[in-house]
Amino acid sequence: MSLALLAASAGAAAQTKPPAPAPSAPEDVPVPVPGSLGLAGARCADISRYLNARAAVNPSLSPDGGELVYRTGVSGQPQLWVNGPDGPRQITFGESVNIAAWSPAGDGIAYSVDRGGDEREGYYFISPDGKRERELVAPADSFRVWGGFSRDGSQVAYAATEPGKADFNVYVLTVATGQTRRVLSGQAGIYPVAWRPDGKALVLSRVRGEDANDLLYLDLTTGQASDLLAPPEASAYTQIAWTPDGKGFYLSTNQDRDFAALAYYDFAARKLRTVETPAHDVEAVALSGDGRYLAWSENVGGFSEARLRDLRTNRTVPILGLPKGVIQTLSWAERAPRLAFQVSGPQVPGDVWVLNAQRGDLKRVTKSATGGLDESTFVIPAAVSFKSHDGETIYGLLYRPAGATTRTLPPAVVMVHGGPTAQARPDFDAATQYLVARGYAILDLNFRGSTGYGKRFARLDNGRLRPNAVKDMASAVEWLGTQDLDNRRVAVMGGSYGGYMTFAALTTLPDVFQAGVGFVGVSNWVTALEGASPQLKASDRYEYGNIDDPAEREFFTQLSPITYVKQVRSPLMVLHGANDPRDPVGEADQLVDALRSQGGDVEYLRFPDEGHSIRKLTNRVIAYRRIAAFLERTIGKGIAVCGG
Repeated sequence: MSLALLAASAGAAAQTKPPAPAPSAPEDVPVPVPGSLGLAGARCADISRYLNARAAVNPSLSPDGGELVYRTGVSGQPQLWVNGPDGPRQITFGESVNIAAWSPAGDGIAYSVDRGGDEREGYYFISPDGKRERELVAPADSFRVWGGFSRDGSQVAYAATEPGKADFNVYVLTVATGQTRRVLSGQAGIYPVAWRPDGKALVLSRVRGEDANDLLYLDLTTGQASDLLAPPEASAYTQIAWTPDGKGFYLSTNQDRDFAALAYYDFAARKLRTVETPAHDVEAVALSGDGRYLAWSENVGGFSEARLRDLRTNRTVPILGLPKGVIQTLSWAERAPRLAFQVSGPQVPGDVWVLNAQRGDLKRVTKSATGGLDESTFVIPAAVSFKSHDGETIYGLLYRPAGATTRTLPPAVVMVHGGPTAQARPDFDAATQYLVARGYAILDLNFRGSTGYGKRFARLDNGRLRPNAVKDMASAVEWLGTQDLDNRRVAVMGGSYGGYMTFAALTTLPDVFQAGVGFVGVSNWVTALEGASPQLKASDRYEYGNIDDPAEREFFTQLSPITYVKQVRSPLMVLHGANDPRDPVGEADQLVDALRSQGGDVEYLRFPDEGHSIRKLTNRVIAYRRIAAFLERTIGKGIAVCGG
């Protein structure tokens, strides 16, 4: 493999990539327009101020714990910064960075980039000062999944498809030489998730749906793979943390339980035992490099709570001082008792705290800008629940705007998350805080199929049960009317699977919502499942069904919003990236064309330089200014008097 700098290799690759298909109409391609940021402290700030609230994410400590690498979009798109004794410094300047990991050897940082959001990543290795860089794996038409460094930092594991194929192979790369060898061939949805401490074996995850997986053990000496945990009932096994002696590992799992527990797998005995069994999910799990300190987080109604146990004394203490919100990651320094927390909450767009486990002191090491906004004015949601059409309890987070009274009922937006096996959580969302400030109520809905409420709840929408989740949206609007909110003026908005839910709401619940905003959503399940990326195809068959089965294919046709497009009565706004590998842009094109052919009210933003998300700041500003104007036109202004 040739070694080249990121700017040259990624730029050349982008130039040779085939152009995206033409949009439905030239005017659908967004063009930046001038817009005033407004004055700091103004009562009603422009969306650009909210979008300029920055976040420090994906933290990774140097082995000695003295420096921290993280991603932030302060330059307009996500790049790597290192925070050390001399303060923060930016070390990457090219395409948007996706992942970053400090080598346990301490000599560099691995990171990945794709080309315009196409998710076909290349891997790079950069010195901590940002002055030396080389290519580990060149970007290509292959999908790749990062598997991490070996304990000594000499090797990297990853999974990748061959161009044009769906099966993943597992590879090991020697960092010093760039030499790569295939260690496992041709299995759909199988990825390396943890190295054994001596570097002679890998734990692999094999997909069994969006919310479940099996664990395998790959002996790198013999090349033999064997099952570790693969019970008859599909379960989830995540956050693998080996003990330094290689005798076993800690993890989070919901095997034989509704909620995920903290557990330990004894490798020699091949037995799993539970360590902590709270009445909610254990999420992140991390073990210090010397095996002394075990940290984990728990999902309590969407909010995170952190725990730390000294395994020598068996003393467990809560970790106090973190803001109210969601712990996104836990990451120990390799050779120091220092633990990094990435936290995002309603009043914290995203920052990193570091705990010294020996001394017990917790320090905030990044403080991202909030776009000139007073973060104390950002609204903290209330966790709510209500009964759906069939008596099932449905959950959500309700954001109420200031000034709402029984005489001044605000209009509402029902947000529907992606996944579907995801969860609406109280992290920071610029669009949510912006809309609440403009006087809209926001119900961030956890419809059936969401995670965070047990394994049973997460599987209530599988297969032929999927239409019940769509009905949950109608029940949500009915419930809003009991909460001093105007349920006669409600829009639905979501991305990815939430985009599908938005399209499904407007096509099959035509009298419930007065408008919809759908990002990168599915309009035709047949074409979407046929055109999905290999990583999605590996789980789609479990989550949705077999597209090749005639009966299933007919069900997917009946599930597709495009089938009922003639029933749409409300205005719709569609946003999609032309490079999207998950839900191809044709999903948006065909829906928009169908609506326009029948005279429907539809606005379309088709971004030529985005994929399955809108990452570039200029594009995000365009998108949300248009969304704000669309909502004012369709469901009216919020109760705040904010120009417009």
